[in-house]
Amino acid sequence: MQFRDIIGQEELKRRLVASVAAGRVSHAQLFTGAAGAGTLPLAVAYAQYLNCRHRADGDSCGVCPDCRQIAALAHPDLHLVFPVNKQGKKSGEVITSDAFLPLFRTVFARSNGYFSPQEWYDALDLGKTLRGAISAREADEIIRKLSFKSFEAEYKVMLVWLPETMNEEAANKILKILEEPWEKTVFLLVSEAPDRLLQTILSRTQEVAVPRISTEVLEAVAARHGQSDPARLHNLARLAGGDYLTLQRLLAGEDDELTRDCFGLFCSLMRLSYNDKHLELVSWAEEVAHLSREQQRVFLRHAARLLRESYMLHAGLADISYLWGAEADFCGKFAPFIGNENVEFLLDEIERAMRQITQNGNPTIVFTHFALSVSKQIRRK
Repeated sequence: MQFRDIIGQEELKRRLVASVAAGRVSHAQLFTGAAGAGTLPLAVAYAQYLNCRHRADGDSCGVCPDCRQIAALAHPDLHLVFPVNKQGKKSGEVITSDAFLPLFRTVFARSNGYFSPQEWYDALDLGKTLRGAISAREADEIIRKLSFKSFEAEYKVMLVWLPETMNEEAANKILKILEEPWEKTVFLLVSEAPDRLLQTILSRTQEVAVPRISTEVLEAVAARHGQSDPARLHNLARLAGGDYLTLQRLLAGEDDELTRDCFGLFCSLMRLSYNDKHLELVSWAEEVAHLSREQQRVFLRHAARLLRESYMLHAGLADISYLWGAEADFCGKFAPFIGNENVEFLLDEIERAMRQITQNGNPTIVFTHFALSVSKQIRRK
């Protein structure tokens, strides 16, 4: 994985290269941003650049042994940790990333590193009730692996994807090594939700904020996929909102199943709220409660996005809306009911539900309260 393989992010790539040239390689770096912005592949490209034997022109060479092994996620000095789980796990059974490393390599290779947490959980076949996590035993493995001398490369790299899935015990175990790592050891944490990390971890890392991809870059990507009409190119890139994964779905003319399900749940919630169908809202909450916790969080993020977009439409800002298809149709009709008097309250309720689900609150109670609270704010005009 070379920097040239990363979509956009030219300024950030230059900053990373300059920091290495100046000898300013922080021992603990936190790459933050959406999966579709390229946080994970960018972190891998950076690890490859650090250990390349023949860097040139602001990139790794791509052909030396270290480059080839890191690109395949198979270098002995590149250690990978990511959330895992499995159905049918026995009581007391220990599950760590190493058991799923071949699968992770496969998913990474076929997507060139651009894949979402939900796509990873689908690859793990976790169903609707399980979610991936980084356990305390995994933290013990991190410390054990990094205690060894490096095999070949200049730096030992510990790349932790989605560190926010660590429980508190796991997070606390790696605090000391984050603060005082062995020489030539680099932690690369890749997070979509840094606000869910312990403050003590945040304080020990240097943030590398990965912005959304520019519209111009996404237009060029869409053109390479066969689009030629300038107006359609611009519209597709704008609707993608700086997210390459969203652009891929738009180019394919379809949304993934989870996105469609989330939109359906949002429409049902708002229609039931509008019609004061309280008993049906309780049934709606029970339906959402049967989703996995990761799917519940995805739904809440979609709900927040659709509420914000509806508010933009209500404010007469349709020209900068990021809706299309069925979403645009529904939110165009729903927008009159979202205004200054209720949008902040509704978004606060979403944030509250997100915190409670993240903290393992009972999902039936959480979403019943959430649905009934929302219904009080949706009023007929």
